[in-house]
Amino acid sequence: MEGLLHAFSFGLTYVFVIVLALVLLLNIPGLPANWLVLVLVGIWQFVHPQPGNLDVWFWVMAVGLAILGEVLETGVQLIKARRHGSSKLGTFAGMVGAFVGAIIFAPFLLGIGALLGALFGAWLGCLLAELVRGRPMQQSLDAAFGTMVGRFLGTVCKCGVGGAIVAIVARRIWPEMSPAMPLPDMPAAVPAEPGQVVIWLGHLFC
Repeated sequence: MEGLLHAFSFGLTYVFVIVLALVLLLNIPGLPANWLVLVLVGIWQFVHPQPGNLDVWFWVMAVGLAILGEVLETGVQLIKARRHGSSKLGTFAGMVGAFVGAIIFAPFLLGIGALLGALFGAWLGCLLAELVRGRPMQQSLDAAFGTMVGRFLGTVCKCGVGGAIVAIVARRIWPEMSPAMPLPDMPAAVPAEPGQVVIWLGHLFC
């Protein structure tokens, strides 16, 4: 019975970690996926009889990583967009366009369409916003490119931080393996007499 409960706990933990990894994909359209991961971990800790080593220091570290992910995502997008001359309106329009594009293209290419849609939406949103402001086409294209690259790098940073959170969670909640069963004592080998060895070799090669 104990082995059955251990196998069930292992399977449940395995499925839960996979769910957390899939939730990270919500970072692509700009949703707070890392925070949703922490909410699910909190539910796990509340309902699971053996939640694992989810102590105060774990939550301090996890929340700190989630905040770091938000800072990196926003900071990288803003820095890259500004370096390419994007205005505040263009950057904001790029963020909105990335969200809309990710939602529209999410059903395509097994989810990869969400990433491509986010990048295209960021580029198109910024481009249209800069053109509406009356900027020349070349400057608008350069600003849109910077916004698109910033969106990509920011998403990569945020997903990387989310992956670190999921890895820490998996390490903390993974059930301990049951101790291995002791092997039965094997009888000691009886040394063969020299004559028996010679006879055995003779049968082998003759």
